[in-house]
Amino acid sequence: MKQKIKTTAVSGFPEYLPADQLLLNQLRQTIAETYRSFAFIPLDTPALERREVLLAKAGSETEHQIYYLENNSDDLALRFDLTVPLARYISEYGGALTFPFKRYQIAKVYRGERPQKGRYREFYQADIDIIGEGLLPLSAEAEIIKVLATVFKKLAIGPFTIKISNRKLLSGLLAWLNLSEASAEILRILDKLPKIGEAACRRELEKLELNSSTVKEILEFVSLKENVLEKLGAFDIKHPDFVVGLGELQELAQCLADYGVSAADYAFDLSIARGLDYYTGTVWETFLDNYPELGSICSGGRYENLVAGFNERAFPGVGASIGLSRLFYQLKTAGLLVDSTIAVSDALVISDNRQRGEALADSLRRSGLSVAGAYGPEKLKKKLALANHWSVKTVYILGEEELAVDEVSVKDMLSGSQKRQALSDFI
Repeated sequence: MKQKIKTTAVSGFPEYLPADQLLLNQLRQTIAETYRSFAFIPLDTPALERREVLLAKAGSETEHQIYYLENNSDDLALRFDLTVPLARYISEYGGALTFPFKRYQIAKVYRGERPQKGRYREFYQADIDIIGEGLLPLSAEAEIIKVLATVFKKLAIGPFTIKISNRKLLSGLLAWLNLSEASAEILRILDKLPKIGEAACRRELEKLELNSSTVKEILEFVSLKENVLEKLGAFDIKHPDFVVGLGELQELAQCLADYGVSAADYAFDLSIARGLDYYTGTVWETFLDNYPELGSICSGGRYENLVAGFNERAFPGVGASIGLSRLFYQLKTAGLLVDSTIAVSDALVISDNRQRGEALADSLRRSGLSVAGAYGPEKLKKKLALANHWSVKTVYILGEEELAVDEVSVKDMLSGSQKRQALSDFI
């Protein structure tokens, strides 16, 4: 007997039932519409890139997670994020673009990591970036942060806080403490502070053979919360990176006020380190106030050397990424996306005459509605049950009685009310 083929989806490559797929699509649409409302233009780059392009920007950890294509002469691999393709795109088409170049991209990326709850091998990212030519003012950070705050308010997922820091402050502090050589490893450890806690972070720092007083000073610094800008001004640290970083945070605070970003939506928090090497200035992470256990739902920051390795021209940028697939899982888990009330279609046409029914459906579609048709032999009760299952609000019924007098019964599925109208009102 022939063995049956397994139909289970590949681990780490999610797929959804219709109700969840509609929710995910709505989430993606809300993000895209918000990005567009701020005049960001859509970009779509190939899922495949040349291996040398990806490896030019991949860190040591990400490099082992890249999916490579076997037996291909072009030495191709699947993209692991959307920033590297953006860097390649800017390098290739920079001469034809107008700067600042404001783009968004919502697409799937691929990483060969161990699948976990909410972490996948194939997942959507929703990225937004502003790229400058030569220079990019700090107002770009404020604009991106405003866009993100607008997105999260439209998603109606409760209060949130965009926690902001600046990499130059930490690098200046570490240089002042003569720890520049270990700065990359220290930043990697500090980046885990919100997740693993201070005690575990202290133990990892001590493994780097830092003395206890130095570890204490670093942890006290990144633990500053209230009135951060005022407290930083009292630090007697003369390193240029620290001075510049403090000035940038102070300027950013003014830009955020100018852009009308509510003070309730963000906070300066020096524990935000962003361990990725390409961030050079402002960095941030976003957390839901009522669900801190979910971790960061969005991150981003400033990078001065976007196309380094591809092009000698300077294209500084600032960007953010919402891990859409992970965010969807987090919101579902937290109960913030309960039952789907998203309609499969706006209307359902029920008719005993397929030709007349589809003529009515087409007329409704031309008015901008999404319309399904039910023309089979099933009883009216079953077809109305289908409308309820699809969350359809309005049903148009063309039965024998209606067709005989060129009328249509219009049923409101929410109130249950029903009225007759002339077919000529629609066709």
